Amino acid sequence: MIQNYFKIAWRNLLKRKFYSLVMIFGLSVGMTFTFLIMSFVWGEMRVNSDLRNADNQYIVRSKWKNPDMGIDMATLGPLGATLKADYPGLVANFYRYDGITVAVSKNDKHFREEVQTGDSTLLAMYGFPLLHGDAKTALNRSNSVAITEEKALKYFGRTDVLGETLTLHNFIGGKQEFQVTAVLKTLGNNSVNNLLPKPVEIFIPLSSLDGRKGAEDNWDFPYMITYIELQNGITPKDLQKPVAQTLATHGSANTKANLEVYLTPLKEYYLDANNGLVRKMIYTLSGVTLFILLMAIVNFVNISIGKSSSRLKEIGVRKVLGSQKMQLVGQFLAESVILALLAMLLSILFYEISRGAFSDILGKPLPSSLVLFPYSLVMPLLCALIIGLMAGIYPAFVLSGISSIDSMKGKLKSIRENVLLRRGLVASQFVIALFVFAGAVVIAKQVDYFFNKNLGYNKESLVSIAVPRDWTPEGLAKMEAIRDQLSQLKEVSNVSLSYEIPNGNNGGHTGLYKSGQDSTQAIHTQFVSTDEKYADTYQIKILAGKFFNAKQGAFQANRIVLNQTAAKALGFANPQDAVGQQVRVHNVPGILTVDGVSADFNFASMHQVIKPLGFFHVKEGNAFRFLTFRLNPSNLGESMAVIENKWRELMPDAPFEYAFMDDTLQKLYQSEMQLKKASQIATILSVVIVLLGVLGMVSLNVARRTRELGIRKVLGASEIGIIMLFLKEFLLVMALAMLISFPLAFLTMKRWLETYAYRIQVGWEPFALVGTGFCLIIIILVCLQTTKAALMNPVKSLRSE
Repeated sequence: MIQNYFKIAWRNLLKRKFYSLVMIFGLSVGMTFTFLIMSFVWGEMRVNSDLRNADNQYIVRSKWKNPDMGIDMATLGPLGATLKADYPGLVANFYRYDGITVAVSKNDKHFREEVQTGDSTLLAMYGFPLLHGDAKTALNRSNSVAITEEKALKYFGRTDVLGETLTLHNFIGGKQEFQVTAVLKTLGNNSVNNLLPKPVEIFIPLSSLDGRKGAEDNWDFPYMITYIELQNGITPKDLQKPVAQTLATHGSANTKANLEVYLTPLKEYYLDANNGLVRKMIYTLSGVTLFILLMAIVNFVNISIGKSSSRLKEIGVRKVLGSQKMQLVGQFLAESVILALLAMLLSILFYEISRGAFSDILGKPLPSSLVLFPYSLVMPLLCALIIGLMAGIYPAFVLSGISSIDSMKGKLKSIRENVLLRRGLVASQFVIALFVFAGAVVIAKQVDYFFNKNLGYNKESLVSIAVPRDWTPEGLAKMEAIRDQLSQLKEVSNVSLSYEIPNGNNGGHTGLYKSGQDSTQAIHTQFVSTDEKYADTYQIKILAGKFFNAKQGAFQANRIVLNQTAAKALGFANPQDAVGQQVRVHNVPGILTVDGVSADFNFASMHQVIKPLGFFHVKEGNAFRFLTFRLNPSNLGESMAVIENKWRELMPDAPFEYAFMDDTLQKLYQSEMQLKKASQIATILSVVIVLLGVLGMVSLNVARRTRELGIRKVLGASEIGIIMLFLKEFLLVMALAMLISFPLAFLTMKRWLETYAYRIQVGWEPFALVGTGFCLIIIILVCLQTTKAALMNPVKSLRSE
């Protein structure tokens, strides 16, 4: 019997090819998007799950009373090692690292790499798979280095490189040879080597690089990334008192008063970090996916009910010949399942075609369906069966519930009674599509605002390059001389040497207060280290005083420049009042004189308001990382080629890797860019599914009412009147959908925008644009579908039945 169901179902589908294709394509679009998002979500949920003893792994986090005193994902340098040493019955293992950027060389290959300088416990603790080497001893020696197979191929052209050496440039102008003692297989996404924006694939022991030592023993260093592994059966609650006791014993008075340490399971950290950004993204994408899939199912239901007029006599004959209701239900469910299975096969093809593009949008690779086998077969098959049953069950029961007499007469009373349901389903599609459409417009406007807003500095033709780090007085003098030579190029307007650039990686924070005041009155201030050319290069306006010795005179020590917010926070009524005043900074000896006050500018992202900021001269600490160039208006490509040639002449073994400020800002707002692209795709899919539904519904209505249209024309109805007969139904549904979706979209997007300190104001314009555009699309489609029927000869129309 089941075989007979599917045989008849297949014949019926072939008989109605157009409607079958519309239903299959609509379902496949929804299912493809579902498979893509679920593949992404599965990968995100699996992050950190493959680490050894993942259930016992935790990251040590910090909660400061003032968030500017440290960062959430890091803690005090010696804390992890001290807990392991003092409480071995609770803590089974630990790993901590300090992330640095270092120039790495091998013969004529020079690159700037992200490097972890961490404990020797790394490989054994996390069970990273090795191609070569011993995990227990690989990082025991100070001159050892572990690299991934990708880095081995990059520098050596092969992976069997144990005993080979890499040259790392240290922080005092020297070079050190490190011997390769382990080669790791390609690492999956995890929060140990991929906690920061760039994954780390080079690992060296703590304090093994000259000029970067001592942080692991410094109880005042709050930026050490620390992981611990608890003993079996031990919970974070069991460690609360030991942590408190350790801080009480070793922490400074400032630390004891302001720091709270807590543990987060490593399996959960990835989802919860950055205020749950990844978890929110997963929920958002999953919700949108569910809505789009529901829209595809709604299309199926509507078209199934709509084309029922051609099946009524068939149903009547079957009932007269003895078919039971459940047999009819089985027949229609078989057709529904076949459609869903065909849509599933098409969606797997679409998945493979669109996987690469979707990976670029989400910033994460999506695995091939072959890699996911057998899940890539079992899950889509199960999904198709469920969707087929869900989508077909209502039409099946409606059609099978019609009486034999009504079926034989072709009466549609029972179906007409469900017109409100069908209109409600269409309205739900419109609501979802309009909501997604409006949200995408608002998101796009906010992202565009990021790049068009006046940031307080001129980002055009601004390019930054990381430089070798020799943080000795001689190294600084050498780099200043190189800066001056590069500034003489005709393609260059200005060049500045600094430790920080406006890339979202904030400088250090500490207290700033007026000289003579108590230090407890200090305002927490962000500090950046720059030379005297920084303000001119970035074109930051100076409101009062001067920017160090930018215009005249020699360098003067113990000088500081404040931004306008810092000057106001210190109590100065206007910028001029602050110039020449004396201030103090926590942990900085001596009294500082305010040299000048700059206008406020967005040093961090626009998630945050502009905070108090102070400039130290780079000569105060000798630390630097970047040269920033302002190029003269010309061919930027040619300008960079000239700069590179001069760079190679001055620093032949230094990597030349540059980034324009526009590209830097795009990385700063990467999540928003991804959300913008994802929302645009969701909008396109929503509109496609709605249009397929409208196409099928209008085609069915025209086919079913062909004779009625002929009678109307004979009685004097115009072509416009006949078109409006079909159009008004969709316009009424559209109006109802707008009344529901636009208020929801307004409230949702208003709440989303509140996460940004600087944001657009949501007015009526985006909704008017979306409503008008959507209406025009529906009107054009309906008119195209009904024009042929409106122009048909009424004689042919009357003969159609």
